[in-house]
Amino acid sequence: MRTITLLFIALLFMPVYGHVTDGQDAVSSSEEDFRTFVEKFTSSAAFQYSRVKFPLKTPITLLTDDGETEKTFPFTREKWPLLNSETLKEERFTQEEGAVYVSKYVVDEARHKIFEAGYEESEVDLRVEFEMQKDGKWYVVDCYTGWYGYDLPISELKQAISDVQEENEMFKELHP
Repeated sequence: MRTITLLFIALLFMPVYGHVTDGQDAVSSSEEDFRTFVEKFTSSAAFQYSRVKFPLKTPITLLTDDGETEKTFPFTREKWPLLNSETLKEERFTQEEGAVYVSKYVVDEARHKIFEAGYEESEVDLRVEFEMQKDGKWYVVDCYTGWYGYDLPISELKQAISDVQEENEMFKELHP
């Protein structure tokens, strides 16, 4: 009886983890670790597809042949370029011609992250937005990729999608 009482008292005074204190975001033990998520996301095509919220928030926007009118296309699964670990690697390097390429998380909050990559003083080549959802899991909710950049002629969209799908097939062979 004494052992049960002591156990009850010990449980009563155990600290509770996973709650928010002092107005700061706290990650509960039931929430997915972002680094672990990214490792799995970049090493499994099936997992990656399951963690992208299609269609993405921002559609693909291209100029029509008249050069003035915009046309939008939903960013769907068929258009998604699978991302490998090199693509989402944080780094900064200078190329031979002097251009500096930077890839980093420009937003790095407990439940929201945005990764950007591109040349300094130039437009972004890649922007991936991650959000932790109510289920405690990370998902991609938005993306901009150079595959479907604003300067892509609308007449070349089908070919770009085909090229992405071909790249994806090679990714799937290595990372099913």
